[in-house]
Order: sequence, then C-alpha cells, then structure tokens
Amino acid sequence: MTALLERLGRRQTDRLVVLVCCGLGSSNAANLGIGAALSNGVATSAGLQVPCPWARGAAAIHHADDVGVHLTFNAEHDTYRWGPITRAPSLLDGDGGFPRTVTDLGEHADVDEVRRECRAQVERAMLWGFDPTHLGSHLDALCLRPELFDVYLELAVDAALPMSLPDPGVDVGFPARDLAAEEGVLVPDHVVCAPRGTESRGAVDAALRKLRPGVTEIQVRPAADTPELRAITGRWSANVSDAHLVTDDWAFRAALDRSGAELIGYRHLRNAQRAG
Repeated sequence: MTALLERLGRRQTDRLVVLVCCGLGSSNAANLGIGAALSNGVATSAGLQVPCPWARGAAAIHHADDVGVHLTFNAEHDTYRWGPITRAPSLLDGDGGFPRTVTDLGEHADVDEVRRECRAQVERAMLWGFDPTHLGSHLDALCLRPELFDVYLELAVDAALPMSLPDPGVDVGFPARDLAAEEGVLVPDHVVCAPRGTESRGAVDAALRKLRPGVTEIQVRPAADTPELRAITGRWSANVSDAHLVTDDWAFRAALDRSGAELIGYRHLRNAQRAG
C-alpha cells in the first residue's frame, strides 16, 4: 500500500487518477480547450501559468475550479513570448522573455530571484481569486538543480500544498520525492506525461492498460483548434488531439472504466496534507 493511499484513507488496491490539464492561461485556445475538459470532459484539475498572456482571462472563469499554480520560468515558443512578473534580470533571455529552454534557465537563474518570482506568481493567482490546490513546475524547470528544487519545496511547505514531480522512473539527480516526504508534502505516486509536442493518447492508453494501485497523475495539454493556436506552434495538432481525448472521446472514457480508475482532483491531496 502506498503511503499516499494510506493518507487518503483508501484501500491498498485503489487506483486513483488525477487528470491534469497543463497550460491554463497560456493562450485563449488553451483556455477554451481546458474549460471544455473541466466542464464537459473527464479532467479533474488544471495548472495555471500566471505570467502568460491569458492567465487573467482564465481567472475570470476558473477561479473556483480545482486549479494549481504551475510555476513558470520558461517561454518555450520562438515567437510567442512572456516573462517574469517580477522583471528579474537573471530570468530574462536576450529578447525580454523567459529563456526558451530549461538548460538556459539553469545556467543563468539567480536563486533569490527565482524565490521572489515563485511567491509573486502564487500571490497573484490568489489575488485573482484562486485557492490553489497544488504546485507544479512548467517543463519541470524547478527540478533541474537542487537549489531550485529547494525553493519549490519551500513554497509547497509554506503554502501547505501538494506538488507535482516527475515520475519516480525519471532520475532528476537528487532524491526529490524523499525530500518532499520528509517535509510532509504529498506527491502523486506515478506520473504519465507524453513528450512535449506529441499527442498524449499513446502514453495514456498504455498507462491505463497497466494502471497500478496508488495515485497516478495524468498530464495532458488540451487546446481548441484556432488560428491563434496554429500561429503559436507548428505542433498544434497534438494539443487539439488532447482536447478531443479528454472531452469527446468515449473510447477513452471506456478505457478509464476498464482500468478501474477513480478520478479525483488535487484538492483531495491538499485536504489530506492539511489534515496532517
């Protein structure tokens, strides 16, 4: 029996799934796709990217939903840019936005500026009316260096929020999950996430066929098919496919049923963590 199942008061054979839509606020297309997935589909949670252009628009609609803050320190698209809300110099690249890659971020980020930006992003989400259910790290950027992870974990402790980490099978170079457990921060047991820019269907279908007891976080990146989305990325079709998968695909819903999965939100983990 996983420790997380025990904290949630569940049986050792339970298979719980948190289906998280990443990218809320990153574009209007993402807001449309994620909104449909939360209201009409099987999504149970979402991750808000506070510095992005459509984050305030997302807040106007989704502030009461199961939404966490996905701390954002990269703007990965070539021509679609956003930057730190604290305007921290070490978090900017040459054209005024966040670095495009996590490697570039890791080479230049000042830890104190990362800490201030993290706290500013969470505080702004709360100012907009959100009651965050968890913390995530866009592109897992805060798991790149131990000192950045320390900031991430410190915030999770201070805010009494569960956090998203890479799957245990991914070696981040230090015992991130053990460190979180020592601080009483809850983390899903397993994580399913397709490589960025690819459809999630294959990875998710494979995971459901061999779903293990515990809490599995499934990450998808849904967005509506709009001219805006097609202008942002040449891999737009993967986002549109994800939107169909978690909103309109009845075969996927049947696969969830066959797997024995019970859908829950991150709010369940937050409540268990705060209950102590």
